[in-house]
Amino acid sequence: MTTEESAAPTLLGLPEMPASVYPAEVRARLDPDAQQLIERYPQSRSALLPLLHLVQAEEGFVSRTGIRYCAERLGLTTAEVTAVATFYTMYRRRPAGEYHVGVCTNTLCAVLGGDQIFAELQQHLGIGNNETTEDGRVSLEHIECNAACDYAPVVMVNWEFFDDQTPESAKQLVDELRAGRGGEVRPTRGARLCGFKETARILAGFPDPRPGAVDESGAGGAPSLAGLRLARGETLPGRSAGTRVVAPRRNPPLDSSPGDAANPATTPGAHDAEPPAQTAAADPAHPAGPVNGSVRQPQEDDQEGAAE
Repeated sequence: MTTEESAAPTLLGLPEMPASVYPAEVRARLDPDAQQLIERYPQSRSALLPLLHLVQAEEGFVSRTGIRYCAERLGLTTAEVTAVATFYTMYRRRPAGEYHVGVCTNTLCAVLGGDQIFAELQQHLGIGNNETTEDGRVSLEHIECNAACDYAPVVMVNWEFFDDQTPESAKQLVDELRAGRGGEVRPTRGARLCGFKETARILAGFPDPRPGAVDESGAGGAPSLAGLRLARGETLPGRSAGTRVVAPRRNPPLDSSPGDAANPATTPGAHDAEPPAQTAAADPAHPAGPVNGSVRQPQEDDQEGAAE
């Protein structure tokens, strides 16, 4: 670990300090792993994303030393590596806690309580966004959508899901993490928790060492599949026996029949219970569509224009 984290951060979130190099013992550990990652790609620069995860697994964030290491291994400039490291939010520019807590504050999670959860966690932990508690246990970040809207509001710890959270359950969660009981905390779905550095190594593309992790799916459950089941006309759990849900009625193709093409006002919309009223009936003074089944022909417009 370098001393970079003690330096004042720049606008990019990286410490304002010349990049040093990793000590020999660190390079001896990193070099074989880095080479393994690079050899997976026909172009070495394609290994940049996993290589950034690798240096993050070493220090708990992407430091200037890590950026210099990636640049040297891939034949890139430090500016090129920095551009990538500061674009993707999963790469931390400050040291992360052992457990990095992300609160989704995107639209659905926010309106269902995500904003309140994030605000109360900041107050409860005494830290702000992208900051870490003094004991180094927990860091906090508001994050964008993690494709778990059907379980909103969602909190993630080292990118494992904790669904249907409340301010109280979220505060209890971080208290258990700070008390050293992270190994006992089980996500709603997915594998058991591991530390942030261990998670970064897994994201770099190395085997997941957690027992049963491959078999513990983090995919969506019944709420994720509800729409598909409804579209198939299946019955959802909790409905009375024998009740069959029918998919919404769709508009027929435009060329389904001559009658539809001649009088589109008789074609119900996807969400209309009854065919919409003709335009003339809705606003007789300003008809803007077919009236009484007649369709104005372009020739009539041309003739009127010529007469004027």
